[in-house]
Amino acid sequence: MGTIRRLTGAALATAGAWALARRALASRRSIDLAGKVVVITGGSRGLGLELARVFASEGARLALLARDAEELDRARSELAQFGVEVWTRACDLTDPAQTAAAAKELERSFGWIDVLVHDAGVISAGPIGNMAEEDFESAMDIHFRAPLRLTLALLPIVRRPGRIVTIASIGGLVSVPHLVPYCASKFALVGLSDGLRAELAREGIRVTTVCPGLMRTGSHWNARFKGRHPAEFTTFSLLACSPITSIDSARAARRIVEACRRGEPFLVLSPQARLLHLASTLAPVATAEAMALVARLLPEADWPEGDREREGHECTTSLAPSMLTRMGDRAAVRNNEMPHVPVRRGNGAG
Repeated sequence: MGTIRRLTGAALATAGAWALARRALASRRSIDLAGKVVVITGGSRGLGLELARVFASEGARLALLARDAEELDRARSELAQFGVEVWTRACDLTDPAQTAAAAKELERSFGWIDVLVHDAGVISAGPIGNMAEEDFESAMDIHFRAPLRLTLALLPIVRRPGRIVTIASIGGLVSVPHLVPYCASKFALVGLSDGLRAELAREGIRVTTVCPGLMRTGSHWNARFKGRHPAEFTTFSLLACSPITSIDSARAARRIVEACRRGEPFLVLSPQARLLHLASTLAPVATAEAMALVARLLPEADWPEGDREREGHECTTSLAPSMLTRMGDRAAVRNNEMPHVPVRRGNGAG
């Protein structure tokens, strides 16, 4: 009995010492974000805009890159309330020439950057039977090649100590049915981010890999769908908008910025995502069987109409939008995600 007490006491002491050491290390690595130049891709809407709000509240100088100039203008107008500098540029990051031009303009405008946040992305959902090779290439372009290209272009002007934050996904750790191109590209992004972390640490650049679960950003309106479009949109919307299966995007943004400040290496966001990650690690066979069951419950492929890609606002049903998606729809308005086109309601059976 005495031996057990001693071992328990030693274990608790070790755990306490480790916790204190981690806290001290985090404090030493922590940076003040006031006045820092923060570049955010996909910063005009969704999680990118939520992150911009948090960085602006910390007094950071913002540089936002996104495809849509009008969305950038709306984001800049809102962020002006924080009294910080907000620089924007419309840029298609899948275009190497546009990326190189944006990097040069950033250097001319600021001289250096302190934080680079890779958030730009596109959600494409649908059964593998309706996916083509081009869907995988498109996902790789925006989720892997674009962050790689921009990182290499901006590394020479990242001031030390610097930060790179990569917004990947739980889909980059556990592949999910009907999101295969998205997950494949996010797996590649996680590998890139983890590799950069190891190599850039000695240069004073801390890389944080973030793998969120579903977030209520409002992105379901602009996600892309194949297969039985109304059914795919409704399923995704209900999951992405429910407080049971998703987390508040503002809360997620605050946690990500804190991880950036501290230089944390890895962050899995939401209890649901952490549980899925743990299950896939400890019980990979059971997780594989569960994913196969989920796939059987999802809508089957649809030919030939299902090969055509539609955006969420083109696929609405009686359930989406509805009271069941209200939290996510409110987030869409707040986060500049609401499409500025007439929303079609009830055009499918779900």
